[in-house]
Amino acid sequence: MKQRFDIVIVGGGVTGLTTAALLACGPQGNRLDITLVDAAERPRFSPDEDIAIRVSAVSTGSANILDTIGAWQHVREARHSPYESMCVWDENDTPDGAATLRFDAADFAVPQLGFIVENVLMQDALLRRLDGSDVALRFASRIRSLGQSGRQYRVDFDDGESLLADLLVGADGARSFVRSALGIETNKWPYDQTALVTHLRPERPHRATAWQRFLREGPLGILPLADGRVSVVWSTTPEISNRALEASDEVLGRMLTEASDGVLGELEVAGPRGAFPLAAQHAKRYVLPGAALIGDAAHAIHPLAGQGANLGLQDAAELARVIDTALEQGLHPADLPVLRRYERARKGANATMLHFMTGLNRLFATDSRFVGELRAAGMRVFNRSGPLRERAVKVALGVG
Repeated sequence: MKQRFDIVIVGGGVTGLTTAALLACGPQGNRLDITLVDAAERPRFSPDEDIAIRVSAVSTGSANILDTIGAWQHVREARHSPYESMCVWDENDTPDGAATLRFDAADFAVPQLGFIVENVLMQDALLRRLDGSDVALRFASRIRSLGQSGRQYRVDFDDGESLLADLLVGADGARSFVRSALGIETNKWPYDQTALVTHLRPERPHRATAWQRFLREGPLGILPLADGRVSVVWSTTPEISNRALEASDEVLGRMLTEASDGVLGELEVAGPRGAFPLAAQHAKRYVLPGAALIGDAAHAIHPLAGQGANLGLQDAAELARVIDTALEQGLHPADLPVLRRYERARKGANATMLHFMTGLNRLFATDSRFVGELRAAGMRVFNRSGPLRERAVKVALGVG
């Protein structure tokens, strides 16, 4: 068996960078020649700049993964917003109603339920760690083509250079070039929703709470930021989203105040805005001989519970574990039976979360009065069930 293996990771987002760092820092890192490739420029973070519009809800379990590779300390020292409570309610109820779901960290003997962190800050923290490693970073490197060369993959770039990979890892997002080039098909479930994102300044303090109101057109998520503002993800119809994008700051503030039921008082737009269409998709295969998909390249889910980034980090941790174990056992890390261990560990769990989020979104989107009454009754039962609540919190924490 070869003594050293070339691994090419395509995608410089949080998932791809985490995979590179876990492998480089792992017990078999000295046997791996790792190159990370991304078509975009290297991301830059400055604490002097405003909080970026793209943020993620990072679970405690995901923070622990980043901590094992020395990246979380930089996030903690820069800026992040721990949240201690969650409040989830239906548009036919009120934030303090009997059917409203509330979770408080103190009830489960944990300091927080999670953290709101800018994606670019996590990338910066991971890149600082990789800068001190032997991982080769190739940003602003667009791939022209992928093809097989024996049992390796050949990666050809626009500038004429090429790389050979014993293992090719696709971490290049929902519109993955790698997945397409490998011929891996996906199942897709369109939502007919568009997510509007922006930052707001609330009239009342957010109290380190993540808020979510389910509306018939889609859920509104309100996430606390470290400077007192909130970040919103409003999943709604394309028509409403277009109106929101084109509205003045004053009009958009009123729209979001109404959509949030005034839970934080009047909301004032205090940041840029953007929108992206929503759809769930799941790759029919995660692995081929010599290749693996992780993160959004393998699965994309509804943002209503903020689990997308966490699922990607769990993929990264599992793939790194499988590769390290294979090397310890004297196996080729890119053999299909080895990579199937990763697929078996993650595909079912990701599918379960994907379908649960899709079903939850549809459940709250119905305007049936009967379904609404059943929904409210179920939420009241959930509130009174200790085991169910504990299980839900464990999943949210990334430890269940």
